[in-house]
Amino acid sequence: MSKQKQATTLGELKASGYQSVSIREEMRRNLIAMLRQKQNMFPGIIGFDETVIPQILNAIISGQDIIFLGERGQAKSRIMRSLINLLDKEIPVVKGCEINDDPFAPICKGCQERLAKEGDALEIAWLPRQERYGEKLATPDIAIGDLIGDVDPIKVAEGRYLSDELTIHYGLIPRTNRGIFCINELPDLTDRLQVGLFNLMEESDVQIRGYRVRLPLDVFLVASANPEDYTNRGRIITPLKDRYGALVRTHYPTTIEDEIAIVEQERRQFTSDELEYYVPQYMKEIVTEVTHLARKSPDINQRSGVSVRTSIANYETITSNAIRRAVIVGEKLAVPRISDLPYIQSSTGGKVELETFEETKEEKVIEGLIRKAVANVFNRYYQVNELEEIVAQFNGGFSIEVSELMDAKTYMRYVKEMIGLIDVAKAAADSEKPEAIASAVEFILEGLHLNRRLNKTESKGKTVYRR
Repeated sequence: MSKQKQATTLGELKASGYQSVSIREEMRRNLIAMLRQKQNMFPGIIGFDETVIPQILNAIISGQDIIFLGERGQAKSRIMRSLINLLDKEIPVVKGCEINDDPFAPICKGCQERLAKEGDALEIAWLPRQERYGEKLATPDIAIGDLIGDVDPIKVAEGRYLSDELTIHYGLIPRTNRGIFCINELPDLTDRLQVGLFNLMEESDVQIRGYRVRLPLDVFLVASANPEDYTNRGRIITPLKDRYGALVRTHYPTTIEDEIAIVEQERRQFTSDELEYYVPQYMKEIVTEVTHLARKSPDINQRSGVSVRTSIANYETITSNAIRRAVIVGEKLAVPRISDLPYIQSSTGGKVELETFEETKEEKVIEGLIRKAVANVFNRYYQVNELEEIVAQFNGGFSIEVSELMDAKTYMRYVKEMIGLIDVAKAAADSEKPEAIASAVEFILEGLHLNRRLNKTESKGKTVYRR
């Protein structure tokens, strides 16, 4: 590799023994090497090991272009951008070429003329893998010139004929020659553009302003699409869809554990935080359970999907409210509680679409999801009949008042007054710190209420649990 890097002319490159391969051959070779070494080809992708990733690997080994089909927030763009890990660190190109021509076999007329004239003295440069990736979000206003190319009026004004290939200003796809080009939301391209793209893939030529140019590009084409787009906004024309070798269906995390892992990886973090915060496992589970329930709810439009971003935003919201409370009451540790959950209305509302639009209904639907999520998680942690000792103490007239801005010391007084509550709280909190115990107390009380063992009344920001 050191000899290859030192080569600055075609002659030196030949002497180094370097051999050019196609983009598909290169990706296939590197993929097989990484499989043998058990390397992670898609860092940061969670929950696809047994489903999506094997399909991607099969497509690459087969040399097939790929369409990723899935709802929003299913890591389609991240997977596409991760494909550069399968490219060589750098490759030689004709120096100054707009479309990264292979020095051994240039395809543009300008480089062919330079090779014929300069021979082994042809200058080369080394193109890193990061510059071999191109991406475009498909929108209805994209023109054929953006993707493929158009006549450059300045070059025509310089004296060239319109039929001269050298008058072309290359678009994004030719400029990603010998690389990976990704189109996000492919159905949003007009049929005319899709036909042009198909022609480039199938016939290796482009037709610009009435004349035809042979352009045998070496590009690995990847696209993404949302199933909803096939009926609402656009479609992928059949000849183009047929040209893509593999259609890989993505999905949302199938388990709570995978969703939590994604949330913890993707949540926004601040290095300047002065306050320490801790999110109990059951609160993480409640946040992700809300999202999983939303994906099954008949009140929510499932065609548009419920993204993992919903879980991420809700996690950030309850953590932020816990920090706000800690600052106000003067505590050093911020721990989210059940009383923080109403605030996820704001971070959930913009990420789900109801089957029927009613402002009041959206709030009720989200409230219902929260209640069901808390009940499901509580019942995974506790058997209600094992908490009869605590429930019995409420039968004697005992009551507990909680609120969003109540400090942890007040909760600890309740814990000391009620027999057995401290042990039950510690089991869920996995901590003996007052702030964590306060969160666990709310979790237990709300769980008992949702299992119809305690009554709950709310007034002026305060909640009272009693029999």
